[in-house]
Amino acid sequence: MVSANLQSQRQVELSRCPCGGTHFPQDHWQAAEGMPQEPAALINDLIRMGLYQPETLEMAQRLTELEMKEALLLRQVGGGNPERENFCQALIQEAGGLDQVFAAAFGVNATEFFSNTIRNSEFSRREFLRRVVVAAALVAAASCGQQSNQSVAESPAAAPANLEKTDLTIGFIPITCATPIVMSEPLGFYSKYGLNVSVKKMPNWAAVRDSAIAGELDAYHMLSPMPIAITLGLGSAAFPIKLASIENINGQAIAVAMKHKDTVKTAKDFKGFKIGVPFPYSMHNMLLRYYLAADGLDPDKDVQISSVPPPDSVAKMAAGDIDAMLMPDPFNQRAVFEEVGFIHLLTKDLWDGHPCCAFAASQTWIDANPNTFRAVNKAIVDAAAYANLPANRPEVAKALIERKYLNQPLPVVEAVLTGKFEDGLGNTQNVPDRIGFDPYPWKSYAKWISSQLVRWDLMPKDKANYDKIAQEIFLTDVSAELQKELGQTPAAETEKTETLKYDSFDPKNPAAYVDQQIQKFQV
Repeated sequence: MVSANLQSQRQVELSRCPCGGTHFPQDHWQAAEGMPQEPAALINDLIRMGLYQPETLEMAQRLTELEMKEALLLRQVGGGNPERENFCQALIQEAGGLDQVFAAAFGVNATEFFSNTIRNSEFSRREFLRRVVVAAALVAAASCGQQSNQSVAESPAAAPANLEKTDLTIGFIPITCATPIVMSEPLGFYSKYGLNVSVKKMPNWAAVRDSAIAGELDAYHMLSPMPIAITLGLGSAAFPIKLASIENINGQAIAVAMKHKDTVKTAKDFKGFKIGVPFPYSMHNMLLRYYLAADGLDPDKDVQISSVPPPDSVAKMAAGDIDAMLMPDPFNQRAVFEEVGFIHLLTKDLWDGHPCCAFAASQTWIDANPNTFRAVNKAIVDAAAYANLPANRPEVAKALIERKYLNQPLPVVEAVLTGKFEDGLGNTQNVPDRIGFDPYPWKSYAKWISSQLVRWDLMPKDKANYDKIAQEIFLTDVSAELQKELGQTPAAETEKTETLKYDSFDPKNPAAYVDQQIQKFQV
């Protein structure tokens, strides 16, 4: 029986927000007098009162499960021996977390095992729920603390007025290239600008394209060639898309199956390979072809290039369906993590500073929601600057690994974002600019992409109006304006000479560049 003093103290505690403030309405204070003691009933009452949001309890349950899983594992393995427990904790970290350990040990029965253990041991269901309540209070306190002390994204004071729409859905592919788009949800960059954005995980790039054309999304994470291809009707119906800002530069790699580790040294060694890229209209396809052709291979005759959804790429390599891939990360690093493949080279070694993915929206949507478009683009430009700072990368990595985002082990994402990684060949690499986040959409990017679409017969020459494509599809001026508003310093020019591994690209004459490439490499 709870004493009168303890009951009174508990009522006072429940009448206040866990952060110490008194944010709850008066009726909540009165309702606290009759709060039940049973944890399950208590949780239901807290939800009905609106004190705990469903996502707070979801996080609390996840945290509690992790705590109890660790306790169970340490008890079984450690047996109360501190040295054995420390060793066990080191193994957990090496495995990529408790979920990875339980999945490896119990496979599809991991969840059932944990539930049964809670039910049948001193870790009772009641004790579990009691801990969830406590954890939820801590989560709520942390949330309020962030509101009081300002979140990563600072104050929402900069939120623009007259937004045509505040609830948005942005489609994304679960790769590190999507970092600014994805991290803006958990780290508060969207809310800073008055937006309630839900990021929706998409299965592949064709689905992104089709959903964009169908009007099922407000805006999109796209490969930087896609706005050009979709606007011109290459591989789909013509539908005007604008590239608003670049999501990432660099951040890709060529990974090769481990069975080829002793034979692949240069591009010539790829002859006869089946190679995966994420989409025909991708920087990955363009850069792979550039690499192969420079070493004398014809990408359309000497290898088989096929589209592979990035989330399927490691499994396909493990199954022997592809010998190599030029994929967005973290899947190259995941191939190393799973001991399926090794990193042959980073794409920054082919073109340091090359664009990869982009934030895009349709012309129709921009016309209908000009203020909202500017606000969401500004949030992403702001987030890109934050993600580009090395000191912020570990925090960003932790935000990205959640199941609804990238759903990857933390060591894999950290390896990509920090540039400290294992290459699968026994070497530890340190490449801080393995991936970067510079949102400025150089018009020379648009022209190089267009030149390669022409070179590889993905765009007819009569559609290759290079200046018009760059001017109308890449919103360089808008991005520059937003960067200035944020106190950043965008480039003064809109295009520049691009320096690649085997040549330089002069944006003033893209057609001549294509002819020079064919003449030089005979492909």
